[in-house]
Amino acid sequence: MNWGNRLLLVFAIFAFGISFLVYRCVNTPVDLVSHDYYRDELAYQQVIDATNKANALSGKPTLQQQAETITLRLPAEMRNSPVKGAVFFYCPSDKTKDRNLPLSTDNDAIQAIDAHALLPGHYAVKIRWESRGQSYFNEQAFDIQ
Repeated sequence: MNWGNRLLLVFAIFAFGISFLVYRCVNTPVDLVSHDYYRDELAYQQVIDATNKANALSGKPTLQQQAETITLRLPAEMRNSPVKGAVFFYCPSDKTKDRNLPLSTDNDAIQAIDAHALLPGHYAVKIRWESRGQSYFNEQAFDIQ
């Protein structure tokens, strides 16, 4: 085999490799965090304000998993006050695991969430709630076993 044939073989392997990489890139799904990210970005100042209000409270919301229940505890200021909102379990690696649940706490500002409603994995939990005319937002990482 002379140098011309070797050079042709190297170029053919290179072209095949590049073609394979292009094929893989085109067929790889890319899940966006939000399908309407432009609208969400315009309203992001409200999220910043709500986060600052949540950080000014005596504590942050906490999540704990016991066997088949995930317990969400809001800060002490939310006790005995009407709270409405949502808890969004966002899984960065798989959008089919995402769950948006309504926030409905008891008088002690605690909500029990059935762990069977969520698949095991790593989540970014986004908690939005309103109480006494104020909006609050908290985001934290949480692993479900």
